Amino acid sequence: MTSGPTPTSPSAFGVYVHWPFCLSKCPYCDFNSHVRHAAVDEKRFARAFAREIEVTAARTGPRDVTSIFLGGGTPSLMQPETVGAILDAIGAHWRCSGDVEVTLEANPTSVEATRFAGYRAAGVNRVSLGVQALDDAALKMLGRLHSAREALDAVAIARRVFDRYSFDLIYARPGQTPASWAAELQLAITEAAEHLSLYQLTIEEETPFFSLHAAGKLPTPDEATARTLYDVTQEVCGRHGLPAYEISNHARPGAECRHNLVYWRGEQYAGIGPGAHGRLDLGGIRHATATERRPESWLMRVEASGHGLISDDVLSSEERADEFLLMGLRLAEGIDPASYAALAGRGLDPRRIELLRDEGAIAVEADGRLRVTQSGFPVLDAVVADLAA
Repeated sequence: MTSGPTPTSPSAFGVYVHWPFCLSKCPYCDFNSHVRHAAVDEKRFARAFAREIEVTAARTGPRDVTSIFLGGGTPSLMQPETVGAILDAIGAHWRCSGDVEVTLEANPTSVEATRFAGYRAAGVNRVSLGVQALDDAALKMLGRLHSAREALDAVAIARRVFDRYSFDLIYARPGQTPASWAAELQLAITEAAEHLSLYQLTIEEETPFFSLHAAGKLPTPDEATARTLYDVTQEVCGRHGLPAYEISNHARPGAECRHNLVYWRGEQYAGIGPGAHGRLDLGGIRHATATERRPESWLMRVEASGHGLISDDVLSSEERADEFLLMGLRLAEGIDPASYAALAGRGLDPRRIELLRDEGAIAVEADGRLRVTQSGFPVLDAVVADLAA
């Protein structure tokens, strides 16, 4: 990866690249992912990624890229050469800081794991594995194509190849008990060097799980059990030195995912590829961008006009403030109310803050920062809605 122009701003700036293809569609997934039975023309897509990067960089001007995230879909279906071409394009049009974090999402199948060395050589320095469960029956229920043994083998390869790695697990699965989750989590922590992403199973519309759940064929834990599972997660991870720095993400101090912090702290990021979203400050105005979701349609748009943008909306001060509140309160560090006031043109209601503090949902630090408490996180949406009203 080469270096581009000198940056004009010291702020964090991320680049998100979306690879939209998967081997199969998981029944719980509502992400922009697509299954193609014919071979994907990676060279053609790599050229399109490079072209959209070039056009986006012309809009932003010089920026210092602090993090790159290759998400999907399943980016580990790409050949290392394709990953290298994308990273080279980023480095050719923006300047990449010396310690830029470059994360690639991967599925823990043995075929993809053998590519890890190639990804490292291409410039990837952090990998995030979609393990999802360490139980074969649960993996089958979730529609995953790997076994628990394959997942652990892939984690072991990641440990050898990369200095930084993470993996995901889904909990609050049908039939899961607090005791079984605690045992699974203990095993996960023995394999995780620094970071775990732990998500409660959510039933999303327009997924097979939604239909099954509506028909009563997918019983999920009730609210009390889900809350207990959440509390178990916090207790076990905290005891082993991986506290939650965000509602679903746990890390040893200093090992947080820098790219995701860009989102949660309201920093800027470019969205590249089919269905990618971005937040860019252009001429002092915050733009919310989104590209065409369908891979082949995105490809034709880029080849015709240099980009796949289908929306490029200017966010009002109120919309920016709402995003800042919604994203920032996901973090254990919370938010600075003065920053919210600067965006919104008005402060948060002190009466609402006092009420939520009395209820134990938020805490007010000595320096004035607001943060959601452990008991407040399970009702985060309600807390945010109350503060934003």
